[in-house]
Amino acid sequence: MTTETQDRAEESVVDNDIAVPEAPGSMPGLLGRKIGMTTVYDDSGRANAVTMVEVGPCVVTQVKTEQRDGYQAVQIGFVRAKKTNMPLRGHFERAGGTYQHVQEFHVSDLGEFEVGQEIRANVFEAGDAIKVTGRSKGKGFAGGVKRHGFAGGPKTHGQSDRHRAPGSVGAGTYPGRVWPGTRMAGHMGDRRVTTRGLSVAAVDAARNYILVKGPVPGARNSIVRIEKQG
Repeated sequence: MTTETQDRAEESVVDNDIAVPEAPGSMPGLLGRKIGMTTVYDDSGRANAVTMVEVGPCVVTQVKTEQRDGYQAVQIGFVRAKKTNMPLRGHFERAGGTYQHVQEFHVSDLGEFEVGQEIRANVFEAGDAIKVTGRSKGKGFAGGVKRHGFAGGPKTHGQSDRHRAPGSVGAGTYPGRVWPGTRMAGHMGDRRVTTRGLSVAAVDAARNYILVKGPVPGARNSIVRIEKQG
């Protein structure tokens, strides 16, 4: 927990009177940036571990229709890009800026969206059930015990070098090879991870912050995708 994250969290749970545009009701989620974890206390004095996420403002860069694209979706951009190539620059022209991160969300009502529209954190409300997708922290090369939770070999009976060894990975006669997907040592982390069953603890639409109960995937300042569940 950092002092900066704690200060932001304390500010975010305080109500403010700053006017924000009304959120489209059919928007299922947003892109955000993980700030860090801290602790907040509810009305009963119970301490809750929360993750602070800066969600947006996201800008609608394209509206996809059933007639033209074969499905309904809204494409949004997050974090302004200083440099981009010519094709993307033309794509973003109507949105009024260029963006580093672009993703789509399926929506039920396209009438609520237009290119260049800004969408803020008030898409979410306290108590909403959500799932968060991000890229897990990369931990480099790891052995089977750390990567997969192997128990290791026996610690007695003369076994001096088998404590963290993986053991057998296949029979010799049949099939005479190692099956694809066998759990072994290798690169750990740095993969797409989705955590489900989370909930929103608090929303600060004016500052575009939300507090999520529990941890979310990724390192600080990494980009996450937050979607409503059920």
